[in-house]
Amino acid sequence: MGTEDTLAIHAQELRRGSVVVAVLALLGEPKYGYSLLQELEAAGIHVDGNTLYPLLRRLEGQGLLSSEWNTDESRPRKFYSLTAAGLAALTVLTGEWRALRTSLDRVIRKASS
Repeated sequence: MGTEDTLAIHAQELRRGSVVVAVLALLGEPKYGYSLLQELEAAGIHVDGNTLYPLLRRLEGQGLLSSEWNTDESRPRKFYSLTAAGLAALTVLTGEWRALRTSLDRVIRKASS
């Protein structure tokens, strides 16, 4: 395995947990999957649909999201919403992310000096 492949794997691992936080944060109001993909992309977070939809199902299975079909429009869409447990998880994960970011910044600054 080459260096580029190794770096790509590490970058993917780094993004994986961040996508969960981003999805939970974006679901403060109900959204359907494609709109989530667009918002993530606009924020500079590239997520493939083959990654997002299983993630949404997994988060729903964990009780962090709920879903509901909207059939009012010509094309039915499944809307996802944050549950109370999802909001609590977002609060905890955001705190963890901020603490980790602060620690990593400290380590990187120390290593760079």
